[in-house]
Amino acid sequence: MKITIIHPCIGRRRGDKGYIRTWQMEPLPAATLAGLTPKDVEVRFYDDRMEVIPYDEKTDLVAMSVETYTAKRAYQIASEYRRRGVPVVMGGFHPSLCPDEVAKYADAVVTGEAEELWPRVLDDARHGTLEKFYRSTSRPPLVGLRPDRSIFRGKRYLPIGLVEAGRGCHFKCDFCAVQTVFSQSQTRRPADEIIAELTALKGTKKLFFFVDDNITSNLAQAKEFFRALIPLGIRWVGQSSINAAHDEEFLELIALSGCQGVLIGFESLNAANLAAMNKTFNTARGGFTKALANLRKHRIRIYGTFVFGYDGDTATSFDETVSFAQEHSMYIAAFNHLTPFPGTPLYRRLADEGRLLYDAWWLDDRYSYNRIPFQPAGMTPEELQRGCLGARKRFYSWSSIVKRGFDSVNRANGFMWRNFYLINGMHRGDVSLRDTYPLGDESWTGSLLMAQ
Repeated sequence: MKITIIHPCIGRRRGDKGYIRTWQMEPLPAATLAGLTPKDVEVRFYDDRMEVIPYDEKTDLVAMSVETYTAKRAYQIASEYRRRGVPVVMGGFHPSLCPDEVAKYADAVVTGEAEELWPRVLDDARHGTLEKFYRSTSRPPLVGLRPDRSIFRGKRYLPIGLVEAGRGCHFKCDFCAVQTVFSQSQTRRPADEIIAELTALKGTKKLFFFVDDNITSNLAQAKEFFRALIPLGIRWVGQSSINAAHDEEFLELIALSGCQGVLIGFESLNAANLAAMNKTFNTARGGFTKALANLRKHRIRIYGTFVFGYDGDTATSFDETVSFAQEHSMYIAAFNHLTPFPGTPLYRRLADEGRLLYDAWWLDDRYSYNRIPFQPAGMTPEELQRGCLGARKRFYSWSSIVKRGFDSVNRANGFMWRNFYLINGMHRGDVSLRDTYPLGDESWTGSLLMAQ
């Protein structure tokens, strides 16, 4: 049996042969799926961001992990294969959020996590008995998870090792698709299995990124993992909720274990906005200022993320937020508009209030990347879009980059300081690169093939 795993891109502008050539990191879900596949099955992998998909190559099954932003392109790819008589299975966040929609374009839909379902999907595919839906009804343990990274050979990805230590988050942020799919829960891999994976990769990667949605969701288990990580002597970055920054033992352990920085969702400086998104814990125990001082004491760099478009935001929110990020010398930062993902409490609320501008923005031909798919309360959609773009331009101006680069924490480690200018330069070049970028390939001339 031969299967083809495909990582779909967001889309392409009309006439473009390639995708935007920045920030191409290894798509870990594809390697995870390959690792779950029996050895007697031949696996081929294609990354739609960097290579042409050979639709006529013989294969028995096509599998795609689909996000909301890549759904339109995934349906185009699926139509090409299904028109050739090849069955297509889709899983991932978007199929878990919109299974009935995805079922219109796929022969089989996997909702939830694949660990317990994938062997059955493959067996059914062998025998020509694919079911329409494969639903995970519980959180499978992540014991024995072994991503097969051999599928990445010969492809030009950033030299960062992506590793999954846990999956999910127990917080209930109303905009977050993660809490919707995983029902506000987290599962973690055994520490010894993660250490073995890191040891095997250590010779080829100089920096590791733990892709966990919140590596500190279960703080006690996270601490156990960080203790085990210390003897390995690696550099790593990850994503953390800000409440962990008030735990001194946590801070000491991540510093000792090689943490170079954490991505923290600050989201907003407006307390009413934080309350609306169910994220009041951001302001607990002294709030942002105290948490940032604690992180600075341990020389942990900050990737701050901010979101605009909640009802408390106005045209003045952008400059205030950028000034905050600059004053605290954040290593990098993201200034994004609020995105209502389907299935989230935010999406339902905006739909109930009649504020969605598209029935399904991710499929609407009028929508493109960075457009605002809803009606904000304190400004027009166009003002929100321009404000986010202006915030990025100001934060990634050369004067801002140079000033932040000479911050004592950002230059405390030679490796991270050398890469500071490279990373910030890439972000500077990316400020408006994806603005109005299409979802789906505009040059695709086929028609979407509906499934039975």
